[in-house]
Amino acid sequence: MRGRALLFALSLLVAPLGAVAQSAPAPSDPPPVPESFQIGLSTETIAVGASSGGQRLVVFGALDNADPRVMRQGRYDIVVILEGPRSNLVVREKKRTFGIWINRGSERFEAVPASYALASTRPIRDIAPAVTLRQLGIGTRNQAFERTPPTKGQRSDTQQYADALFRLKTESGLYSETSGAIEFVSATLFRANLALPADLPVGRHVARAILFREGSFVRERSEDLWVVKTGIENQISVFAARNGALYGLVAVMVAVFTGWFGRLMFKRD
Repeated sequence: MRGRALLFALSLLVAPLGAVAQSAPAPSDPPPVPESFQIGLSTETIAVGASSGGQRLVVFGALDNADPRVMRQGRYDIVVILEGPRSNLVVREKKRTFGIWINRGSERFEAVPASYALASTRPIRDIAPAVTLRQLGIGTRNQAFERTPPTKGQRSDTQQYADALFRLKTESGLYSETSGAIEFVSATLFRANLALPADLPVGRHVARAILFREGSFVRERSEDLWVVKTGIENQISVFAARNGALYGLVAVMVAVFTGWFGRLMFKRD
């Protein structure tokens, strides 16, 4: 009798251990590490002046943990953007009335990038859905020009003024898009060439690089770029900032002398 009780106790002890062994999950492979990348700029400071023409900025980078299959199919896409300093701008509509140009309306937009240069592996419409591009602010047409709330009773066509602002920026060369300007120099190394306008705004610029995999956003990296004045323009700017009153007096004297000298040169007897 005691032997049967001992066997019964052992069976109760072994049964839970077997159940635990059966319920333990089998070891599996770790989840794949998501792709990442790093970027660098050919320079951190660009000097502009009266004699400086259009310059180029090279943005280079490297992919980490890239999927070989996606890489072979060429389904990785990269977009590089250089955004200029943001500020508030006022767009005015002028009409000619009786030979005089008169302001007929205006719209104020907030945080507008002074410049916007984009380079991509292919046209951005082929990289990602339009909704994704708008959410990430990719593309000159996807810039959200947020207007200042109008005063009571004020009427304005916001889209009309936004289109005018976009047109002026594009015609001046401050807004541009270039597809195919990014190339993979090896399996994981890429390089982007950005053409910069001659009148690039002074201040802090932000270089953004966005990685897409088969149309889906993966990751974004950014670096700062500073644009500074050089030469006589920089000296005049520093002098005006430090000696405002004296700079104003000198400007008036130069204007008076120029008018007097021009009168002497073109005076008729």
